[in-house]
Amino acid sequence: MTDEGQSVVDDDATPPAGTPRGMVVAAVVLLLAVAAVVGLIAGSRLAAGPQHPSTASVDAGFARDMGAHHAQAVEMSTIVRERTDDPATRSLALDIALTQQHQLGQMYGWLELWDLPQRSAEPVMAWMSDHTSHATVPETGLMPGMATRAELNQLSAAEGRDAERIFLQLMIPHHEAGVEMAEYAANKAEEPAVRHLATTMVRAQTAELTVLHDMLDERGGPLEP
Repeated sequence: MTDEGQSVVDDDATPPAGTPRGMVVAAVVLLLAVAAVVGLIAGSRLAAGPQHPSTASVDAGFARDMGAHHAQAVEMSTIVRERTDDPATRSLALDIALTQQHQLGQMYGWLELWDLPQRSAEPVMAWMSDHTSHATVPETGLMPGMATRAELNQLSAAEGRDAERIFLQLMIPHHEAGVEMAEYAANKAEEPAVRHLATTMVRAQTAELTVLHDMLDERGGPLEP
């Protein structure tokens, strides 16, 4: 019981907003509201799944075009192994075929994981449109460095030392273009796995270029048309 005239203070009553305690309560409420919104946004993103590269991205373009580039390297390596008995050429061709077939599988898998088509309506090399040497595709419609069907037929028809020389002189520009593509992806791709594989390609193919040049020189240089 209280004395007459003495006011009763309710400790549980919400303090006026202008008081120090009221401002603290208001701040806590605001923080809780912000946290709730952030949680909802994060939850919706998790529910939607991880964000993957778009079909027009450097990552996807590199996976598609380098996949096709690698497929031809595997084809040329397989052909030359059937056209010569030279141990050095056959060993190099096998190494190129196995390495690039494995990498091709990785790039195919990325596109499947990202739910993107293996082929796109985008022009080849469109993902490198700001790179001067790859901004345009040769008149053949092939990517830079790729052999024409006539050149592949020439390789298939050759034997022995001639087959070796044709293989080497075709693989050199093929590797040079591949290194440029990989360097671009190593710097521009968003996915760490893509950048890592591209960097690995740059190192391996740069080293192989030295071997290719040396082997071609040992065999008398490029074969005249």
